[in-house]
Amino acid sequence: MSEANELLKNLSAKIEKATGEFNAKAEEALKEAQRVGGLSDETKASVDKMMTELNALRESEKTLKASLGELEQHVAQMPLGNAVQAAKSIGQQVISADVLKDINSSIQASKRISVPVQAALTSVDVAEGVVEPHRLPGIDVAPKQRLFIRDLIAPGKTTSPAIFWVQQTGFTNAAAVAPENTTKPYSNIQFATKITPVTTIAHMFKASKQILDDFAQLQSLVDAEMRYGLKFVEEQEILFGDGSGAHLHGIIPQASKFKAEFEVDKQNGIDDLR
Repeated sequence: MSEANELLKNLSAKIEKATGEFNAKAEEALKEAQRVGGLSDETKASVDKMMTELNALRESEKTLKASLGELEQHVAQMPLGNAVQAAKSIGQQVISADVLKDINSSIQASKRISVPVQAALTSVDVAEGVVEPHRLPGIDVAPKQRLFIRDLIAPGKTTSPAIFWVQQTGFTNAAAVAPENTTKPYSNIQFATKITPVTTIAHMFKASKQILDDFAQLQSLVDAEMRYGLKFVEEQEILFGDGSGAHLHGIIPQASKFKAEFEVDKQNGIDDLR
């Protein structure tokens, strides 16, 4: 902030100096016009150049003042909590919920005993502190499968426990050339009414007193593990759900069986590529 103020101060000084020089030059040009009845090309070019430079300095001053004003407003709002809030993830919404804070404050915490863990050296001839363990940051977690099937399907919303929809079940195309004075053929389209129940996919976990105290860890757990678990099961239902009970009717079970048009007695990988 101090550097910006210093820059603004120097810029204002340059503007003041340029304004004085321009006014002096304007007076000289006015006297010249009164004396000879007009301005020379050299005087016009000099005045135009000084005017352009002065306007550029004034525009720079306006831009700098606007930037400083926005910065000062942002800094002034920070202590009052009026800064623009970023979009919260699911984990952030969980840890900021008032219900969780009430649960955490209502638990009677016992006295804590801190037991420091020190490196144990079994070699008697090694001085203490010579060999230090190397601690890697973070947690080594299992790799996760990439889930993207849901992103390929247009989402929708409903307030009902079931969704009724119409599906085209068949189409007989009888379109043909119709000569004059002949009966035109009829095509046939079949539709069927379908009903799809709304299915809930959910899971819970038990949170200890320690994880309730560590809100950052709780947020990471919800965002990384629990949300991934929901998306994984959701993708399995979309693809392979058998439609029984509360399960979805997946894409693969209701798809028509593949009919191989090319069959040979001893088929190999090259035949599959064909």
